[in-house]
Amino acid sequence: MKILVLNCGSSSIKYKLFDMTTKAVLAQGGIEKIGLKGSFLKLTLPDGEKVILEKDIPEHTVGVEFIFQTLTSEKYGALKSLNELGAVGHRIVHGGERFSESVILNKEALDAINACNDLAPLHNPANLKGVAAVSALLPNIPQVGVFDTAFHQTMPDYAYMYAIPYELYEKYGIRRYGFHGTSHRYVSKRVCEFLGIKPEGTRIITCHVGNGGSVSAIKDGKCVDTSMGLTPLEGLVMGTRSGDIDAGAVTFIMEKEGLNATGVSNLLNKKSGVLGVSGASSDMREVHASANSGNKKAELALNMYFYRLRKYIGSYAAALGGVDIIVFTGGVGENDEICREKACEGLEFMGIKLDKALNKTIRGEEAVISTADSKVKVVVIPTDEEMMIASDTMHLLNK
Repeated sequence: MKILVLNCGSSSIKYKLFDMTTKAVLAQGGIEKIGLKGSFLKLTLPDGEKVILEKDIPEHTVGVEFIFQTLTSEKYGALKSLNELGAVGHRIVHGGERFSESVILNKEALDAINACNDLAPLHNPANLKGVAAVSALLPNIPQVGVFDTAFHQTMPDYAYMYAIPYELYEKYGIRRYGFHGTSHRYVSKRVCEFLGIKPEGTRIITCHVGNGGSVSAIKDGKCVDTSMGLTPLEGLVMGTRSGDIDAGAVTFIMEKEGLNATGVSNLLNKKSGVLGVSGASSDMREVHASANSGNKKAELALNMYFYRLRKYIGSYAAALGGVDIIVFTGGVGENDEICREKACEGLEFMGIKLDKALNKTIRGEEAVISTADSKVKVVVIPTDEEMMIASDTMHLLNK
């Protein structure tokens, strides 16, 4: 079966085409600047070469149609016709409490997703545009929704509730939902396969660290806690997000700076994190370079970033009653050896011993980077959210 995976943002569409018989990636790419001047499709050829195709793309249906045309084109195509497609899987950011697993996208499911739009006003409507675009072009093809929040629905109530008046949870669903769930689910499952062990009886801390970042505590294959909250703002220091911050500091800033809700959300989500502290960049490679050239604020931003990550690892070891495996994934987690070293630094009392020489050599590949006598396995597992979406899609269709 050939399955197309779509990840639609407000002005972008990423795609990956899988042959699920062999698990091979047949095509991949993305459209950027939808509705803006200079929109284009960037695709990766089988040999790794990048190709940019420029086209005016005013909205998502035109974008999806352009992807379909490219997938079946004589020059860049991976399909002879769209009839070869078995299904389309979609990344959906927020499933609220309604969805604890992936679903076939029928009218009932789409209505329930729309009801969650208030919880993810920037993401869910964009995700649903992709569903509508596919429906307009291929009305009979099965479509599946895979939710960022679903994996975290196994958290106990004492972990996901905020200590605010209970009626606010009842009225508005204000609680911690967590995100990056598809990635946390994939790497926690994959690390057990990689190490040849069963999830049952295993305590795993997964660190999805990139421009956005989150940590999850996983016991017996199920999530029991995660660092992101009602929104992706809570938790770690991120590229442009503040992560954990005193709510009193937020109201103080609002009063002093004359900010409304939109203004303070923009400040904390887009102008904070390592960008806000360093003044240099939200890209960790550039922040490292800036710190190495003597920028003390960049050095501080890095220290804050690593410390927050290390603190979450320690707290989740406490929540789990110990830890057997720590997994690093995401753009930074897979490629930044300094981040991995600093995140494990000082945790020797927990039985964590990092092989520093090996750690320096690992970039974006599956590997154990702890020493042979380390009581805790420290492992790098590159994430593959698209494969997880494709697998869920195939599983639901086979059912």
